[in-house]
Amino acid sequence: MIVNVDDIIIAREKMKEVVHTTPLDYSKTFSLLSHNEVYLKLENLQKTGSFKARGSYNKLISLSKEELDKGVVAASAGNHAQGVAYSSQMLGVNCTIVMPKGAPLSKVLATKQYGAEVLLEGATFDDALAYALELKEQRDATFIHAFDDDAIIAGQGTVGLEILDQLPDVEAIICPVGGGGLIAGVAMAVKEKNPHIAVYGVQALACPSMKQSLLENKSVMVESTPTMADGIAVKKPGLRTFDIAQKYVDDIFCVDEMEIARTMLMVLERNKLLVEGSGACSLSALLYEKVKLKEKKVVAVLSGGNVDMNFISRVIERGLVESGRYAAFTITLKDKPGELQKVLNALTDLDANIQSVNLSHMGKNIYPGYAGLEISVETKNNEHIDMLYKVLKEKNYIVEMNHF
Repeated sequence: MIVNVDDIIIAREKMKEVVHTTPLDYSKTFSLLSHNEVYLKLENLQKTGSFKARGSYNKLISLSKEELDKGVVAASAGNHAQGVAYSSQMLGVNCTIVMPKGAPLSKVLATKQYGAEVLLEGATFDDALAYALELKEQRDATFIHAFDDDAIIAGQGTVGLEILDQLPDVEAIICPVGGGGLIAGVAMAVKEKNPHIAVYGVQALACPSMKQSLLENKSVMVESTPTMADGIAVKKPGLRTFDIAQKYVDDIFCVDEMEIARTMLMVLERNKLLVEGSGACSLSALLYEKVKLKEKKVVAVLSGGNVDMNFISRVIERGLVESGRYAAFTITLKDKPGELQKVLNALTDLDANIQSVNLSHMGKNIYPGYAGLEISVETKNNEHIDMLYKVLKEKNYIVEMNHF
C-alpha cells in the first residue's frame, strides 16, 4: 500500500481553490426516520456534480510537465469523464474521453463543454476502455484510471477529512462503493485519524463486487444486472482499493432497486436535492436498516447528482409506484351510459386522485356489450391501493391491477 493519509492531507491543500468544500447538511427528516442523527455530505453539489473532480484533479497535478504536455486519456460513461475533463481544463491539458456509443447525450455534451475531445466507441464500457488503452499507446498519453490509482484515492479521501472537520464527533460514515476509490480514500483518512469511527460501504445488489471480494478475500469479478445506480456498477474492484477496504472498512451492505428509487424520490421531495442512484445508496442503506445503527451521529455521503433529464421522470414514477403513491387498473365495464361515471365516483369517494382515463370499445379481451377502461390514480400508500381494488371488486367489476 503506497498511498497514505499524508497524501490525502497534501491533496486537500493543493486542491482547495479548485474543488468545493461541500456542505454537511443535518436532516431532521432522515434523522427521525432512521432513529439516528443524520448528516448528508453533499458531493452532488461538487464541481461537475460528483466527488470525481477531487481524484481527477489530484491525479493530474501529480503528473510531470512532460506527461501533461502529452495529454491524458480516460474511459467513462459518466462522472469520471466530467471530472477528468474539468481538471484538464483547469490545468490547460489536452484531454480525450472515450465513451460507449450508448452514453447519455447529456453526459457527452457536459464532457465536451469542459473542453474534452469525446470519442464514441463500442457498445459497452469495456469496448470504450479497450479503445482508450489503445489510444493511450498511440499518443503516448497518460491514462487516468477511474479508481485504482494512488493519487485518485488520495483525492477522494479529502471527503473524509472534510467530514472530520465539519463533524468531529461523527460516529459512522456510509459511502457508496463501485470500484472503491471513494471509500478507500475516506476510510483511510478517517480511520488513521480516529479508528473508532465506523466506515461502511454500500453497493447495488445488482453488482456487489466489493462485498463479494471481501467475502472471498481477493478482488473478484461478479456478474451484474442493470441498475439505476450505474455509477457504482463496477464488476471488479481495484487491487489497491480492495487492499485498503480490507484494512479499514468495517462492512459492506447492498440495497435493491426499489430501495434506491424510493430514496432518490425522498431526497428530492424532502430535501429538494437531485441525487443519482449511486449517490442515494448510502442513505438508502440507513433508511432500510441494512446498516443497523441507532442513536448515532451518522454521515451519509451523497456522492453525485448527475441524473439524465430523460431519466428523472422515470425515477420519480418508479419511486411513486414503489411507495404506493401511484396505481393503474384495467377494468371491464358494461357498455352503457353512466357506467364510467360510477367508477370515477367510486374512486374519488375513496380519495384517489385520477390521473388518466382511457376507454376503449375494441380489443382482444373486450366482448360485445362491454368496454375496457384503463385508469391511473394518485394514491396514499399500498394499503390505499389494496382498498381501492377491494371496493371495485365488491362492486362486481372485473378488475386487474397493472404491475410496473
